[in-house]
This record gives sequence, C-alpha cells and structure tokens, in this order.
Amino acid sequence: MSVVLFDTPGPRARRRVAIWSVVAGVLIAAVLVLAAIRLNQRGIFDSNRWDIFYEDTETWEALIRRGLGATLRAAGVAAAISLVAGAVVAVARMSHLPWVRMPAAALIELFRGLPVLLLILFIALGLDASIFTAVVGGLVLYNSAVIAEILRAGIQSLPGGQREAALAVGLTQGQTLRMILLPQAVRRMLPSLVSQVVVLLKDTSLGFIVGYAELLRTSRELRDFFGSRYIFSIFIVTAVIYIGVNYSLSRFATYLERRGSPKAAGGPPPLVVQEGRNV
Repeated sequence: MSVVLFDTPGPRARRRVAIWSVVAGVLIAAVLVLAAIRLNQRGIFDSNRWDIFYEDTETWEALIRRGLGATLRAAGVAAAISLVAGAVVAVARMSHLPWVRMPAAALIELFRGLPVLLLILFIALGLDASIFTAVVGGLVLYNSAVIAEILRAGIQSLPGGQREAALAVGLTQGQTLRMILLPQAVRRMLPSLVSQVVVLLKDTSLGFIVGYAELLRTSRELRDFFGSRYIFSIFIVTAVIYIGVNYSLSRFATYLERRGSPKAAGGPPPLVVQEGRNV
C-alpha cells in the first residue's frame, strides 16, 4: 500500500524553489557578514577578549566541570523521572476507569498550563526544598505532563487492530497498553521525546533564579569575576557548549531511530519512488 504525501514538483516549481533558496542563502550570508564586520569594529575578536580561555584553565574547569556538570546532573535526573512518570500518567490517562482517567487528565492539564519557573519557585519557597530538588521537581512536573501527551498521541496513532488482537488473546486493557502499545509508541515518538529532553535541558537554566549553579549562572559568575570586557566571549562559548550538547542528543536520537524498524513500531513500510511512481 503506497502513501502519497505530495505531488512531485514540476520544472517551474523546482526552478522557483532553487531561486528562493539562493536568495535566502545570500540574505543570510549578508546578515552574518555585516554582523561579523560590526563585531570586529567593536574589537570583539581581539585576542585580549579571549585570553581567559587559553591562558586560564580554571575558566574551562568552571564552565565544564561545575556549570555543565550541574546542568547535566539536573537534566539527567529530571529526564529519567519524567520519562517514567510520563509513561505512567499516559497509561492512566487512557484507562477505561473514570476514577483513574479523570485525575490523570486533570494533572496533565494543570502542569502543562503552569510555567516551569513557577513550579520551581513553588517547590523551593512553598515547600522549603533544597535548590536541586526544586529545579528537578519543577522540570519533572512540567515535562512528565508533556511526555504523557506525546506518548498518548503515539499510542493513538498505532493501528487499532493491534489493540483488538491483544484483547482477543486474553490480555487486559492495562496489559495491552503496557506490553503492546506503549513500547511501540515510545519508538514511534522518539524524535518528539528527544526534542522534549532538549527543551528540558535548556530549561535547567531557570535554576539560575533560585541560585542553582548551572551553566548559565556559572557563565554570569565568570563575567562578574573577569569583567564586562569578556561578556561576549564567555556567552559565545556557553552557547557553543549548549549547541554541542543538544546536537549530540539529536544525533543520538537519529541513530536510535535508524536502528529501529518503522514496521515494528506500527508505521507503514518505507516509500520507494522510482521514475515518478510510488511503489
């Protein structure tokens, strides 16, 4: 069975796409060049604004060991708990028992509608918890609700025959969700789950408000210590670290996705296009 997503563009459409791609590329390149010229005029690229990174090893130690280490520690714990809690809430949300389904739905809507920062402040100030507990707790409450909805969408996207077949062989509704549907939903929604983990990792920077020494707070402390002359270089290096970590997560998700079989995850067989025909 073939799936047609869109018609193959004709010569005129391909020509328009190529032209607009070139125009967009030229505009982006022009903006980058103008920005580089402007920054160079302000002396941003002078060596005396970057010497703390090749003359002082303590700068890298603070950024990598203390700042990035604290960020990854909070993100790792929060991500692990959020994935498990999200799976549990997703299963409860799809239960046929109203007294299980309705509280789960209420929790999802509640925590998805609250800002992460508000949750962190409530745990830190209202419950008088430690800074690490407040950061992790706020991230878990919000992201577990989002992950639960991602998994529920993945379960609902699976062919209905799988649920019917599982029930036909004697499995209960709960066993069908846990043993048959949920594992496939995780594999099918893996890119969305990893994207949410990336959002979670970036949201650890909100711990700055309650004094958690994550990467962004460490960068600001370095700026205060070395002076405003290094503000651009410090935050550029910090941005590169964030991008590197998030890109690594995305590549890891791509690797896992390629290892999995779309057919095993309930997806359609791959579409092969030969000479303008769908096979």
